[in-house]
Amino acid sequence: MHIRERYDKAIDYFLANRPKAETELVYTDPYQLAVAVILSAQCTDKRVNMITPGLFKQYPTAHSLAKAKQEDVFGLIRSCSYPNNKTKNIIGMAQALVRDFNGIMPSDVDTLQKLPGIGRKSANVLAAVIFNKPAMAVDTHVFRVAARIGLTVNAKNPYQAEMQLIKHIPEHLIPVAHHWLILHGRYVCVARKPKCGACGLTQICKYYQSQKR
Repeated sequence: MHIRERYDKAIDYFLANRPKAETELVYTDPYQLAVAVILSAQCTDKRVNMITPGLFKQYPTAHSLAKAKQEDVFGLIRSCSYPNNKTKNIIGMAQALVRDFNGIMPSDVDTLQKLPGIGRKSANVLAAVIFNKPAMAVDTHVFRVAARIGLTVNAKNPYQAEMQLIKHIPEHLIPVAHHWLILHGRYVCVARKPKCGACGLTQICKYYQSQKR
């Protein structure tokens, strides 16, 4: 199957079955999403959504979090993975946001990466979710699912996968395609034992076809 046909069929499937895919992180503004995205690294969205209500009640804005004491923030996020580093990162992010951007979240992916705790994947999430930019965040789910289906070929790292995906996905669909692949990887194409019996992509999936041989 030609790569273009594989992408077309995958896109058609997701458009029909998950047209309004979006992040499962709960937030009300760009600041809150940035905090939630930092906390979500190697941590489930479910856990992050349990932590953030108390955190945002105490620190509702970047200006308030920028003035927070590390021990106070740590106490609120300690059930998250790597709470020490994430405490430093979310406070540092808030301080940089206030100091360098007057509290307004930048929309450019490269500029977003200047904020502490915001790497390329997180910057792409923020650019896509907040500003609807054609940015493809590649996390472990996206990397795994794209490779299994055959949307990426021999991608050695998330950046290579990102470049292949944005080359073949129409620009206006890239923000939602990120969520298609994440949610498919979270609930269907799971890491240890993919639920191929519940998947509508088996006809085009390289992994499924290889298991039939």
